[in-house]
Amino acid sequence: MRVLVIEDDASVADGILDGLTQANIDSLHVSTGAAGLDAMASFSPDLVLLDLGLPDMDGTDVCRSIRAASHTPIIVVSARDDEIDRVVALEMGADDYVVKPFGMRELVARIRAVVRRTSSTVAEPGTPRTFGALVIDIRAQKVMLAGAPIHLTAKEFDLLVYLSAEPGAVFRRSDILHDVWETTWYGTTKTLDAHVAAIRKKLGHPDWIESVRGVGFRFGEPA
Repeated sequence: MRVLVIEDDASVADGILDGLTQANIDSLHVSTGAAGLDAMASFSPDLVLLDLGLPDMDGTDVCRSIRAASHTPIIVVSARDDEIDRVVALEMGADDYVVKPFGMRELVARIRAVVRRTSSTVAEPGTPRTFGALVIDIRAQKVMLAGAPIHLTAKEFDLLVYLSAEPGAVFRRSDILHDVWETTWYGTTKTLDAHVAAIRKKLGHPDWIESVRGVGFRFGEPA
C-alpha cells in the first residue's frame, strides 16, 4: 500500500511516517497542497492523508481537486474538530475524518478499513475473484464452488465479498460491523458469528474464514 501524506507540520508528519513504516506501508510526505496534487500523478498513492491547514491553500480545496480527478480514498487528519469542518470535508469527497491528536494504531486501522471499503467499490466489477475452486462474481452476485452454485443470503454475500477483498488480512469485528452492517455496535457480535458459521457450512470447510481469537476473522483458501 502507498500512502501520500499532505501535512505541513513536520513533527506530525514524522510521527505519521514512522507509524506507517512500522505498519509496512510505503509513504511519501509533502507539505503543501500544490505539491500534494503534483504527487498524485508521480506517486500514484492508494490513499491520501490530508491536513486541512496547509500554507498555500485550504485542505478542502485539495480534497475537491483530488476527488474531481480520481477515486483515490482520502482521510482528512486535522486539528479542526467542529462538526461543520467534518461535514464540509466529507461533502468535498473525503472518505473519513480523524481529529488530532490521534493514536497511530487507530489511524492505520482506519487506513486499512477505508482502502478495503473503497477498493471493493471501485474494483472492476466484471472480473470475478477466484480462489482455487471458489469463484466470487460480484457483478452477477453469484458464488460458485467447484462449478456448483452456492446459495448465500444477501448479507452473507456482502460479508464474503468484504473478507475476500484482502485474503490473509485480519479484519477486526468492529470494522466488519461498521462496513458490512453499516453500524457501530458495542454489544454482542453473535449476528456476525452466525453469518460466518453459515458461510463456512455452505462452503464446506471452516478454513475459508479463520477466526483470529480476540481480533476478528481472516479469509483464505483452505490448505
